[in-house]
Amino acid sequence: MILHMYFARRFALALLSIAAVLTALVGLVDLIDQTRKFAQFGVGFAQRIGLTLLNVPETLNQILPLIMILATVALFVSLARSSELVVTRAAGRSALRALVGPVVVSIIIGILATTTLGPMVAATSKRYATLAETYRSGGVSALSISEEGLWLRQGSDTGQTVIRAARSNADASVLYGVTFVAYAPNGGPVRRIEAASAALRDGAWSLRMAKAWPLTVGINPEANAVEHEILEIPSTLTLDSIRERLGTPAGVSIWDMPEFIEQLEQAGFSARKHVVWMQTELARPIFLMGMVLVAAAFTMRHTRFGGTGTAVLAAVLLGFGLYFIRSFAQILGENGQIPVLLAAWAPPVASILLALGLLLRAEDG
Repeated sequence: MILHMYFARRFALALLSIAAVLTALVGLVDLIDQTRKFAQFGVGFAQRIGLTLLNVPETLNQILPLIMILATVALFVSLARSSELVVTRAAGRSALRALVGPVVVSIIIGILATTTLGPMVAATSKRYATLAETYRSGGVSALSISEEGLWLRQGSDTGQTVIRAARSNADASVLYGVTFVAYAPNGGPVRRIEAASAALRDGAWSLRMAKAWPLTVGINPEANAVEHEILEIPSTLTLDSIRERLGTPAGVSIWDMPEFIEQLEQAGFSARKHVVWMQTELARPIFLMGMVLVAAAFTMRHTRFGGTGTAVLAAVLLGFGLYFIRSFAQILGENGQIPVLLAAWAPPVASILLALGLLLRAEDG
């Protein structure tokens, strides 16, 4: 038990050290990127720092498997150079038993990443998107889905417009049962429009079978209502921005994902991408454990055998290969070409089996 705790502590320290270094590097690169994106909009340095701090957690969440591989390599290369692995084997401990501590730490990190880091990334990503759009256009465009349907908000210098739709087609290009409420810059409603459908094309909403009511004080809305066969309303939204907000599962906490998936389906959208993402997040602890085993399979060897650099390179490349396979399987699952469970769980299980095969071959010949 003491030996397991020792290896676990060493692995945790290596993990924290590498995470700190990569966080600093990612933050510096992201700050340069935010400067390139927002310098032309007059965004100050302090605001760019804030955008960077909001964007860094998402990047770290994505490169967590790489951090796990590098931490494992650093641990076992250090143990091999100090001959601690030789002493461990001489004491009757096999290589697989020496991996118990790092594997347990990797599982704990995976669980924390899924249950804690993921929701944090969802919150920071939403805040980043809101601030970025505010800096770009001076207004805020938002999207939410509830039991009442789909809600959108678009903003500009002339005011805000709240849009509600009962449902949408699968790719969010057409909304049905639409209500528009336009607000003046001072916050008061000035116009209400109801339409059978609304399609977003070329910077404007094209409403069909629409009826508009003025909401100006002193005017009878119904008496002054106007019906339109086709009505065009300028918009700052784009189809890509709407689809991006709908199609980015990382912007939703995993705790809220089951309810969000249900609401997506009720609103008429395809929720398959979100289902695959949720299953992939649930399988993350197993995948991180596989990364530890893969890196250990190449680096649990004494340095006097030589070839340490080659072994480290092979571990990192194999880790990248498994990460690519996982991402590719996720894409296939989102497109419906393979089942959801196979897309989410097959790569982590395969990485563990591959690593165990390499470890057993190295230990038993």
